[in-house]
Amino acid sequence: MDLLFILIIPVILAVVLPIIKDIKKAGIVNSAGYGLVLVFAFRFIFVLMKGNYSFSNFFYADILSGYFVLLVAIVSFASALYSISYISDDLTEGTISNKESKLYYILFNLFVFTMLFTAVVKNLGIVWVAIEMTTLTSAFLVGFYNKEKSIEAAWKYIIICSVGISFALLGTILFYYTVSVHGGVRSLNWTDMVSVASKLDPKVLKIAFIFILVGYGTKAGIAPMHTWLPDAHSQALTPVSALLSGVLLKMSLYVMLRFMIIINKSIGAGFSQNLFIFFGILSLLVSVGFILVQKDIKRLLAYSSIEHIGIILVGLGIGGRTGLYAALLHMLNHAVTKALMFFGAGNIARKYKTHNMQSISGVIQSMPFTGVMLIIGVFAIAGSPPFSIFLSELMILISGFVKGSYLTCGVFLLVVAAIFGAIVYHFSKMIFGKKPENIVVIKEPLSGKLAFLFLIVFIITLGIYIPGLLDRILNSSVGIMQGF
Repeated sequence: MDLLFILIIPVILAVVLPIIKDIKKAGIVNSAGYGLVLVFAFRFIFVLMKGNYSFSNFFYADILSGYFVLLVAIVSFASALYSISYISDDLTEGTISNKESKLYYILFNLFVFTMLFTAVVKNLGIVWVAIEMTTLTSAFLVGFYNKEKSIEAAWKYIIICSVGISFALLGTILFYYTVSVHGGVRSLNWTDMVSVASKLDPKVLKIAFIFILVGYGTKAGIAPMHTWLPDAHSQALTPVSALLSGVLLKMSLYVMLRFMIIINKSIGAGFSQNLFIFFGILSLLVSVGFILVQKDIKRLLAYSSIEHIGIILVGLGIGGRTGLYAALLHMLNHAVTKALMFFGAGNIARKYKTHNMQSISGVIQSMPFTGVMLIIGVFAIAGSPPFSIFLSELMILISGFVKGSYLTCGVFLLVVAAIFGAIVYHFSKMIFGKKPENIVVIKEPLSGKLAFLFLIVFIITLGIYIPGLLDRILNSSVGIMQGF
């Protein structure tokens, strides 16, 4: 029943919210709905800790699925809270019409539904369809403002991700080929494919996994397939940018993990680990150059997402229990921290009417609450103690040194240090300095503050210690990834 509620609430909200005339009340109802989704996600986690869930040979969930459902629920709730004042202000200012504000909530809920659906489907062919659905629903949110740049970003997003997902489809077909011919199972159900992993053709699997990595890696923002990401993130509505960066990229990684488990059970972990390390380091190197010279605040955060996807891949590539544990933990840490940073960037862009960081100063004076939240967020996203990202990055490094991956760890440290300096430099110039005379200090909305505070709890708490429940979830998920 918990899974039913998790999936059906976004659908109900998509139908009901357009009926509500007051858009602010619609936003409050939407937030309440996602509060319930979060509650049911936690309840579902407790169910999965007792055993896997399967229904009608279509839905399937284990604790790894539950973890990704939880990620989506957390960021969706925060984005729903932030959307209350964000969409209401857009409507008041005439940026969007009343019809468009209602359309936003329809698309928002369909987008979240497709991500939740991706995590709980057994058939990897249907999973491919679900990932393509996330592209179609979110593309309208990228081009929502119907301006030249936003429309261009939306088309670029659709075209590049559709080409990428075509590679993923070919990889899925190749997996099905070896499963049916060599495994004797005519099924794309993940559980069936895992059960015959030892019988599969290693050569076909290697080729198939490369297609999977390139295909779903395009949607995950892995370099060099990342080119859609900076444009889409910079042009999307701010709460949507938080969803894109915080959880959509992770859902593509989730699908890759499902295929990784199959190939690792068949030919060992070495092949996938080497690919993850290669693309992880490449993503880190690509991101650092753009972050150093960036002038657009939302594009800066987009390239930061590419950096953190690289960090996650390095953790997966190093492997072992600690490396995999740290990679999964980093997904949560990055999701909540990047959502907070996009909320802060959205407030700045709306207040200063620009994304150009060189035209922004005195944020701490003009928006004291947002300024304080950004100071915390900047050090958190840059990997400073005592915040959550520092802990997961440290665990990845420790795992790498223990495994003897000194070159990987060396490059990792150099890139992370350079990005730390760049992010602190860029944001310090915006947060501090003299406030422009034409910028008036106004009271910030309560719903926006609650979204920030909700995320801050995770950022600070997970930097100090890992709660027992989360530790059990991560350890159980690592066990699944290792084939136990």
